[in-house]
Amino acid sequence: MFVSLPLQLSCPVLGGGGDMGQTCSRLVSVPVLQVCVCPCAVGLKLSLCCRFVSVPVLQVCVCPCAVVWCRLELSVQDSVEVLLGAPALVPCDFSFSDSQGPPFVMLQWFVRSPGNRSRSRIFYGDGELQLVDNNTEYSERVEVSSGQNHSLLTIRDARLSDHQREFFCQVNGLAAGSAEGKSTLRVYAPPEAPVIEAVPHGISVTEDQPAKVAVCEAQNGFPKPNITWYKNGEQLETSPGEVKFLVLHWRASSGLFTVQNTLMVRVVKETRDAVFSCRVSFMVPGGVRSLVSSTINVTVHYPTSMVELWTESPPGLLREGDTVELRCQGDGHPPPTFIFTREQQPDVPLDSRGDVLVLSSVSRKDSGLYQCRPGNPHNSSEVKGEVQLTVHYLDSAVVVPAETEIMLRGEDLTATCNALSSLQTSTVWYKEGRVVGSGPSLLLQDASYHTAGEYVCEVTVPTLPSLHTQSRVHILVHGSPQIQSPEQDLQLEHPTGRVLNLSCEAQGSPPPAVTWSLPPGQIFEEVLSRSSSHSSLSVVSLWVRADFTAVCNASNELGSDARIYTVSAVPMVTSPAAFSPAEGSGVFIVVIILGLLLLAVLGSIIYFLHKKNRLLCGRSGKQSITKEKSSSKEIVVEMKTEESVLLKAVNGDKKTPTEQ
Repeated sequence: MFVSLPLQLSCPVLGGGGDMGQTCSRLVSVPVLQVCVCPCAVGLKLSLCCRFVSVPVLQVCVCPCAVVWCRLELSVQDSVEVLLGAPALVPCDFSFSDSQGPPFVMLQWFVRSPGNRSRSRIFYGDGELQLVDNNTEYSERVEVSSGQNHSLLTIRDARLSDHQREFFCQVNGLAAGSAEGKSTLRVYAPPEAPVIEAVPHGISVTEDQPAKVAVCEAQNGFPKPNITWYKNGEQLETSPGEVKFLVLHWRASSGLFTVQNTLMVRVVKETRDAVFSCRVSFMVPGGVRSLVSSTINVTVHYPTSMVELWTESPPGLLREGDTVELRCQGDGHPPPTFIFTREQQPDVPLDSRGDVLVLSSVSRKDSGLYQCRPGNPHNSSEVKGEVQLTVHYLDSAVVVPAETEIMLRGEDLTATCNALSSLQTSTVWYKEGRVVGSGPSLLLQDASYHTAGEYVCEVTVPTLPSLHTQSRVHILVHGSPQIQSPEQDLQLEHPTGRVLNLSCEAQGSPPPAVTWSLPPGQIFEEVLSRSSSHSSLSVVSLWVRADFTAVCNASNELGSDARIYTVSAVPMVTSPAAFSPAEGSGVFIVVIILGLLLLAVLGSIIYFLHKKNRLLCGRSGKQSITKEKSSSKEIVVEMKTEESVLLKAVNGDKKTPTEQ
């Protein structure tokens, strides 16, 4: 027999014959389930037991032979929690008491909305067929992955409409029975951080009932979040006549909740120092979380009885050019408007903004005593605040001599640097980044060319480092030329026919011009000419043929100097070992041949004496010919070759013209 949907089906069985169609109930627009009972036959396949129709049919064929009875066990989670928009995973685990299990298992997933008694199927399948039902809310959002004893339903993009829906996992193990379990899906959406706003106006201590202090709002949460209030870190509770709360909430078209909680408190003067905050608590998968708002203070209104005036900025000592802010504050609320004046002109109000007086780019003239007092004409008490303002200054440094000063070599000079200041100053002199002196005066003694350069005078205020000034003077040292040579006249000897280089360096400022005076007909070439701020260098190259005298002249607008070079031409010395290459080569060959012949003769003699045991050794001059073993001392024949000497003689001592 078989069970099918309202559809007349036949189950022809080999050897059975006849129709076995029965009337069955049909699910709307879903595949047809057929269960057939067929007799056993050798080689009969279960797929031949039932006939397919034009719609998908899930077939179960049961043969009454070799039946193994087993029991089905199924487990699912009671609830699954997920964040809005995230994928929801609903697991379903099942097992059979028989380790092999039945040959056929059918699995189906259903969903049911809260308050609805009917449920809808969204998935069905067996070992060969896995189908998601069409035309359901989950047709495009679900996936099912199944294993041997496990099925996982994945719902993509969890929505608020999924919240509290029940998902059923149904497993049919045929003879092992069927079972199902359900999981409730809970979807959470954390709200935005709470926003706290204090009332824009103050609260008077004269109020005898709780007044609105602040509003805390948390938007876009699901389920509805909860808001609590804190004062100085301690949670506030409702108190008749002292504290109460007004809670409102609404739900947007998206389904998310917005909650607003208004705090109402009866204030006293001490409430001005209180810090208020709110905390929003909400559900998330696995527990409860919370977010804390920023803090606010409550403005309390009470009369002004004390006024204080101070320098808000900049901190520390003031200097010329600073922008100074003076702030005036009283202990009354709301803060009154203030009038700022100077002690020198008490009836002339200064231009201020509320409780702040701004003095831009102050100078020493702005020093003095400043005052502020409440501008409320109804204030009977004469209260005021005062502050002494002192503006410090440092004038530009003045250096004497100024800019550029020319000194003659050997002179002395005292430079001074001064800057007028309201504070104690410190003066340091620099040259090329190095400290060369301290104090207002700098003494330059016995000026040399090294004295020349730029000197920087820096004046600072140690107690106010931002005050500093610089000035500079450029020192030039002038002098007549002076040729750098230990002797007035230089005596030189140089081989005839060789090139001689003469060098002449002279110091002086302005840089001297260097010229040479040479005998008529003397050929020379200037190979180097160089000048700096206080020196000049000239190098000439000459061919020495005979004795001559050369004069180096250095001159500038302040004088001149000269040096005399007396050059004696000497004959070029030839090395005794030097001879012509051809002669040297022949001698070298002869020496080689003679040496080889000598070595051959000497070797023959040594060999002959060794054979005759007549080779003498030791200091006695005799050796027994009966001894077969030689003395422990070996004969050493040392021959000195003259190869290196001969080679040297052949090649000669090669020297550069300057070495000769």
